[in-house]
Order: sequence, then structure tokens, then C-alpha cells
Amino acid sequence: QAQLVESGGGLVQAGGSLRLSCVASGRTFSRYAMGWFRQAPGKERQFVAFISGSGSTPYYGDSVKGRFTISRDNAKNTVYLQMNSLKPEDTAVYYCAARPDYSSLYTREQLYDHWGQGTQVTVSS
Repeated sequence: QAQLVESGGGLVQAGGSLRLSCVASGRTFSRYAMGWFRQAPGKERQFVAFISGSGSTPYYGDSVKGRFTISRDNAKNTVYLQMNSLKPEDTAVYYCAARPDYSSLYTREQLYDHWGQGTQVTVSS
């Protein structure tokens, strides 16, 4: 059973940057596709970014393309989300999620088996 722990959230001014990390337990991390999602108060959880088990296939939600970068270090069982040019509308709890990688693109939260506890990102204007 994979366990995921996010870190790196915080308060930042608009235009600033943050890097989120998500560390996974277990010895088969490279076999898992990873996703980042976010949920703002009163809103549904939203897809942010996806990366395949090998790290060769990043994919982004439209609202973050060109500003956010997802990456992973399989030797450290860690996936990252580098967030640049942050906007107040990026304020949300950010979650990482994992699922076995069967060489598909997974953007729907229902497709993920394992979730972290979330980390709060607040962007002030």
C-alpha cells in the first residue's frame, strides 16, 4: 500500500514560486504514474499535472500550462511540482496521487488509488 506525503506548501505573493514535493513509500515507485490535483474552497478537485512512471510523459491542465512543471526522481521516490508565476487563483490544497502505470494518460481523480494528505498553497495578491 503506497503512502504519499506532500510538503512545500505555504504563503507566497502573486508572481512568486513554490516547489511541492511528494514522497512515496515502497520499492516500486517507478511503476506508478503520478498526478497532482488541487482543490480550492467550495470547488471540485481539479487536475493539475501528470507524469508517467518513467518521467517521459508530463501533461498539464490548461490553467497551469507554461507556469508549472512536474518532474520525478525515482531514486528518491519523489515527485515534484515546480510552480512559477503564481496567481491568487492558484490558491488551493494540493494533493499528489499515484496509480499503477499502464502507459496511459490519467487526468481523472477517480483513476488514482493512493492520495496524500494535501498541502496548502496560498497566493496573495
